[in-house]
Amino acid sequence: MEDSPDEATALIRNNPARLRHGKLFLAVFSAVLGNFNFGFALVFPSPVIPQLQKGDDPRLQMDIHQISWFGSIFTLGAALGGVSAMVLNDRVGRKISIMLSGVPSVVGLLVMGAAQNFWMLLWGRFLTGIAGGITAGSIPVYVSEISHPSVRGALGSCPQITAVFGSLALYAFGLVLPWRWLAVVGEIPVVIMMIFLCFMPTSPRYHIMKGNKERAVKSLEWLRGPNSDYLAEFNKIERSINSQQMTGITPILVYLEPIFNMTAISLEPKYDAALVGAVRLMSVAIAASLMDKAGRKALLFTSGFLMFIAMLSMTMYTHKTQCSHGNLTVTEGLKSIHGGLTGPAFDPITLIPLISTMVIIFGYAMGWGPITWLLMSEILPLGARGVASGLCVGVSWITAFVLTQLFMHVVDSYGLFAPFLFFCVVSVVNIIFTAKCVPETKGRTLEEIENFFRTGRTFTIVDS
Repeated sequence: MEDSPDEATALIRNNPARLRHGKLFLAVFSAVLGNFNFGFALVFPSPVIPQLQKGDDPRLQMDIHQISWFGSIFTLGAALGGVSAMVLNDRVGRKISIMLSGVPSVVGLLVMGAAQNFWMLLWGRFLTGIAGGITAGSIPVYVSEISHPSVRGALGSCPQITAVFGSLALYAFGLVLPWRWLAVVGEIPVVIMMIFLCFMPTSPRYHIMKGNKERAVKSLEWLRGPNSDYLAEFNKIERSINSQQMTGITPILVYLEPIFNMTAISLEPKYDAALVGAVRLMSVAIAASLMDKAGRKALLFTSGFLMFIAMLSMTMYTHKTQCSHGNLTVTEGLKSIHGGLTGPAFDPITLIPLISTMVIIFGYAMGWGPITWLLMSEILPLGARGVASGLCVGVSWITAFVLTQLFMHVVDSYGLFAPFLFFCVVSVVNIIFTAKCVPETKGRTLEEIENFFRTGRTFTIVDS
């Protein structure tokens, strides 16, 4: 028999606030589809260069200088896209900026798929680079601004996860599809992204910054659920506003198959590239699961040490075996990728470059890959977040352009060990930088993080 109510029993029971993440996850998924295409387009040359080199069309066969431009011009476009994001993020908003990135992506892939000469390939790469730069400057900001602090770390790694999915998809499709069809396949996620984002909300923080309080409240209600404390979150955001990468990963990913071919590995390079892509996906999944538990700094330290050890191993291996191909040039090496392997039987020592590369990718993808972009969107103040994120992207991709453009020339002149020695030194600098300059932002709201940098001493926001 149930207890009967007495004078102390409340007649009306208030339902506890219920936070729902379903719509938030849908909004994040819609946005990060742009990163899928970013990852897909970034590593496009890896399987395409070998196919072009063995093809019958002399207009599309490239020498070492053309290969360098084909690999690096994407990063030059990404730098321009990052600068464009500086303007677009604050003018039209984060969501619209992501949608606009679909235009150069679609056009660029079409141009590459229909390419009749080297210049069409370059223009297509450049346009997809512009799209990648816009997404890199807009998606992390959008995701961080719509996310609840309890899941922002995991969701903040989603752009990197989907970029890895995109790269892995490119490597996998490259095993079975001609290179022109690879460009066609890349169109599908772009179209889906643009359609989905039409139904997603604009960042509530962007609305508040523009003075649209009513729209900001509606966005928060949609994202958190009508029974959540979205009004309290809105008030906290409003109070706060009123009071207010040279790791070398880009050239490694772009030239993955040629690198494996030049290191005399005993396995076929195109399968090695796909295997590395799978490892990269596994590592970002691990990072996503640990981001809100282990914290950002612990993962950054782990990432830096893994990359240092692996880069050092690659430096030592490639320095020791740099003359193993005799006078074989880089271009001849590329042309021989599909020509069958010659020489002695399988040698376990040749697995060192494969294992080292897998560790490099694993380390980068579990730390410096996703966390640097998450931290960028977390520590930048709201008023400057749109512009500064685009500037960060621009600087990052100009650096990537220089590295990717020079990579093959340095390898041709000094050997494969030279760039890996440089990346090894950079990894050490990254570890020191993490120890001295990077704060732990796990579990903090964006407003608390901004308050920490504004006051220089505390995350706590004091109500006025």
